[in-house]
Amino acid sequence: MPRWGLADRVDQAVPAARQPTLAAGPSATTVRATLFITQLVLCIAAMVFVVRYVLLVINRNTLLNSVVAGASVWLGVAVSLAAMVAVGTSAVLLIRWLTARRAAALRHRGLPEQRSRRALWVGCLLPLANLVWAPVYVIELALVEDHYPRLRRPIVVWWGVWVFSNVISIFAIATSRVSDAQGIANNTVMMVLGYLCAAATLAAVVRVFEGFERKPVERPARRWIVAGPASADRPAASPAAAAVESQGQEPAA
Repeated sequence: MPRWGLADRVDQAVPAARQPTLAAGPSATTVRATLFITQLVLCIAAMVFVVRYVLLVINRNTLLNSVVAGASVWLGVAVSLAAMVAVGTSAVLLIRWLTARRAAALRHRGLPEQRSRRALWVGCLLPLANLVWAPVYVIELALVEDHYPRLRRPIVVWWGVWVFSNVISIFAIATSRVSDAQGIANNTVMMVLGYLCAAATLAAVVRVFEGFERKPVERPARRWIVAGPASADRPAASPAAAAVESQGQEPAA
């Protein structure tokens, strides 16, 4: 019996050059949970200031108990601090997700990153300047991933709501030092609108975020095989042609 035959040759894979590791961003589940909690905190803060406004109206004709008045003031301070912490946490997670997503998308397509990590962080955190640069960074990511036609409307809606929310917040902060009753009531209304607009901005952010997460960066490759029609002139193989060895002989190589 011959010990030789046809064998499949398997080439050893050549190890590719080591590429720099990318900073892992937060998971989508973590971002979703944080955004949901932040929206909940903002809505609770808005409700607290609604209660404060009602107490202000009641206080015009009836003297409030000192405990109730003090509790309303300190509760407003507490929810404001909680809202600041929640919004800051969401902003940090979103920036980390954006930088990691940009790095993965550019690496997947073999493109260099034109912006440094410091520029991304400063552009997203610097007040007022982030109204311009943060949408620019998101649009660049959408263009790299070929998602901009689908995400253009959610991005524009997010940007518009965010600008309006900043205008309301600036006005609320500017009128927070008033001391007259009518000024305090007006500032309370602006605080309610500010928190509601912030919650609406986060809802728009969630829509943009889910638009990216719906399409992963690395899509599975698809191989399409084009098969032409069978030629009529091509003769079919006969059963006798399949056996080329004679009976009683060993199979040929």
